[in-house]
Amino acid sequence: MSEPWTLHPDRALPADPTTRDLAREVYQATKDLPLVSMHGHVPVEWFAEDTSFGDPAQLVVVPDHYLTRMLVSQGETLPRLGVGSTASEAAETDPREIWRRFCAGWKHFRGTPTRYWLEHVLVEILGVTQRPSAQTADAIYDQVAARIAEPDFRPRALLDRFGIDVIATTDPAWAPLDEHGKLAADGYGDRVLPTFRPDPLLHLDRPAWRDDVARLSAASGTEVTSYASYLDALRIQRERFAAAGARATDHGHLDADTTPLDDAEARRIVDAALSGTVTADEARAFSGHMLFQMAAMSTEDGLVMQLHPGVLRDHASGPSAAFGPDKGYDIPVVTEFTRSLRPVLDAFGHHPRFRLIAFTVDEDTYSRELAPLAGVYPALRLGAPWWFLDAPDAMRRFREAATETAGFSNLSGFVDDTRAFCSIPARHDLARRVDAGYLARLVAEHRLDLDEAVDTALDLAYRLPLAAYERL
Repeated sequence: MSEPWTLHPDRALPADPTTRDLAREVYQATKDLPLVSMHGHVPVEWFAEDTSFGDPAQLVVVPDHYLTRMLVSQGETLPRLGVGSTASEAAETDPREIWRRFCAGWKHFRGTPTRYWLEHVLVEILGVTQRPSAQTADAIYDQVAARIAEPDFRPRALLDRFGIDVIATTDPAWAPLDEHGKLAADGYGDRVLPTFRPDPLLHLDRPAWRDDVARLSAASGTEVTSYASYLDALRIQRERFAAAGARATDHGHLDADTTPLDDAEARRIVDAALSGTVTADEARAFSGHMLFQMAAMSTEDGLVMQLHPGVLRDHASGPSAAFGPDKGYDIPVVTEFTRSLRPVLDAFGHHPRFRLIAFTVDEDTYSRELAPLAGVYPALRLGAPWWFLDAPDAMRRFREAATETAGFSNLSGFVDDTRAFCSIPARHDLARRVDAGYLARLVAEHRLDLDEAVDTALDLAYRLPLAAYERL
């Protein structure tokens, strides 16, 4: 009989013995700290309803586009993985069959951060004792199904088990926030917070823009018939989010442009959008203008502004049309920040009630643009490695590229950015291990004392995220 599947206690720590010993000491100081998950995409309904996750496929496979995109790259299809149907292929409805396809493709995750997260979830959280494969799939499915059916595996109970101090959901600007109201009534109002995500409303040439504006009108009680009423409705919703505990807004534009328009031009473009005649160039200019306006509103209501540009969404038109957004076909593009952020930082970079956290998936910008900007503007914090950079070697490169210019205090601390709820502790654990390794090297090179390294690790893991997302 083979040995049970276990994880090495030194995984992701440095291989060098001297540095590894130091890294172990630094990691021990942070490994059990509470988690601060301020940029997440876990559905608020999970916490409000607090029901069972259903089956292993719906918990682990179907909602995780990191996982499904790799399997699709190796010949699987999204319908076969239960994501949805197309005209030519119906979605798989048997969760056990979806699970088999996942386990059969386990080797494809070798060397990826997804492999690390999945191992942590399966072994540390779900108690799996066999490595996934075509041969072990059914036995693992039965084990996971039994575990997630237990009463202590409901979303609210997992907040305690995972040690999550606070978690933010991401909610459309027109959300009525009823689920957050229920959570507040149940005593979770300070623990599960909304985040204001207005993206669909800021891109006027999106096909559903006028429908989304109608939703904004209904939610705010302000009929949007002009640029002025459009801004009023957004302000009203921001105030409602803030009253419900929100600490931040979230913006995922293609680029980081924040160039404002004059009021007359903004009014003209909104009128064109309301009449259905707006052009792509007008919409692009208006989206940058609205990032500037969102920053201005943040100086009024104190909500922290998160900006994560540089991703061409829905690269494949067919899957996007069939299954909707966020199905694994979002691809990074080159992103410029120095000129793009100049308008908003020139206007608000020293404002006491403004904070901007900037993320990127373009590694070149860390040392060339973002670290120098964060190292001088008090309003700017540099966000953690995000999405495709949420990986061990990319995290190390980030520390090396950004720290010497921005220091540690101008960073956001770790941000997990995931829809896969059970992967949250895995992602934080990996970040803490990588940071321990980087800090251990500074100690080994006599660039930091060990007590300073431990104190910095505590900052990165816990104190900085709390401070970065404190409403101003």
